[in-house]
Amino acid sequence: MSAVSDRLPTFPWDKLEPYKKTAAAHPDGIVDLSVGTPVDPVPEPVQKALIDAADSPGYPTVWGTPALRDAITGWVERRLGARGVTHRHVLPVVGSKELVAWLPTQLGLGPGDRVAYPRLAYPTYEVGARLARAEYEAYDDPTELNPEGLKLLWLNSPSNPTGRVLPKEELTRIVAWAREHGVLVFSDECYLELGWEADPVSVLHPDVNGGSHEGIVAVHSLSKRSNLAGYRAAFLAGDPAVLGPLLEIRKHGGMMTPAPTQAAVVAALGDDGHVREQRERYAARRTALRAALERHGFRIEHSEASLYLWATRDESCWDTVAHLAGLGILVAPGDFYGPAGERFVRVALTATDERVRAAAERL
Repeated sequence: MSAVSDRLPTFPWDKLEPYKKTAAAHPDGIVDLSVGTPVDPVPEPVQKALIDAADSPGYPTVWGTPALRDAITGWVERRLGARGVTHRHVLPVVGSKELVAWLPTQLGLGPGDRVAYPRLAYPTYEVGARLARAEYEAYDDPTELNPEGLKLLWLNSPSNPTGRVLPKEELTRIVAWAREHGVLVFSDECYLELGWEADPVSVLHPDVNGGSHEGIVAVHSLSKRSNLAGYRAAFLAGDPAVLGPLLEIRKHGGMMTPAPTQAAVVAALGDDGHVREQRERYAARRTALRAALERHGFRIEHSEASLYLWATRDESCWDTVAHLAGLGILVAPGDFYGPAGERFVRVALTATDERVRAAAERL
């Protein structure tokens, strides 16, 4: 066991524990803006679908029910503008983090293969490469990478942690470069429905991919858009030549979304109303927190989409974390997402309206 765990970095969130204790000691309690876990209710139609499917004694299928695949293909075409999406183009997964962590292994990558991801990025991209014993590297512009041995290219737009959105033209250029060099592209688009000052575009849009899904897969999650982080509900859409083998591997591994969750996802993808309501909640919290942080001396960079504000006081991120913990506010240090974030903090919008008001007043 140690041979596997020794490949991994220290779990970053453990480093926050002392600061969490400081923030929790505030007389009015902690305002936790660190992890980014949803706090608002699961939409009632989704809860009802889960309850109605609770009597599910048999094993679910890894590929999901036909109704689930219909819901995913319909949403991908309606919301992302994709064309020609069939059941062969989609695959449910047990939350997106599981997929990110185990994808290089499931793709058969290993020593000598390379995985690349943005300079500031979700740490699990690197963890996935480490688990597979593959090499890994961060990039500013992926088209400047050496394509030799590069087997997996992660894109992330809107970005976690920065909220940066890749313009359609940039996505088109990257996809063309990857295809030219035979590099598989996985685009993490889990925050796509949370654009504020930009309109995020999927790699599945025909303006980006020329009407072909060859060599590209998009990753989507219902954790943020529908408050379903506790349900572990996500899916892939893209190249059937990639998803077909992944389906076979995941069948052998028993990586199946529970049947009640599958039913809940069908309901969630068929209802756009709850997404608009949730966006309105986040938009109001974002406005309040951004104004309060800027009055307090912070500068906000990027943050045109996603559930976070990427903020700096031009000091060590840990000094900022300590300062805010003293006000009872817990945030994530930027260096969790790479050395380039060492002078930033990530501030999540995922707190109740009451807690966000409390943070704004303290700031």
